[in-house]
Amino acid sequence: MSAVENLAAVSGSLGSIGYGLAAIGPGVGVGIIFGNGTQALARQPEAAGLIRANQILGFAFCEALALIGLVMPFVFGT
Repeated sequence: MSAVENLAAVSGSLGSIGYGLAAIGPGVGVGIIFGNGTQALARQPEAAGLIRANQILGFAFCEALALIGLVMPFVFGT
């Protein structure tokens, strides 16, 4: 196997490794959002609607970052 073939094999694997690393941040973020939301609901149950809306908004932003991390290797890989 030549050096060029080795480099091509490693280059193909870097996208999946990069996405794995990019998914760590949103995963931690979602855990923090829902953990703190649960604590907030336990402290102030009357504010459930506002807390839940903010949780869903934060979740959407974190998942958007995960999807961007999924798409970027394909965009920059070509």
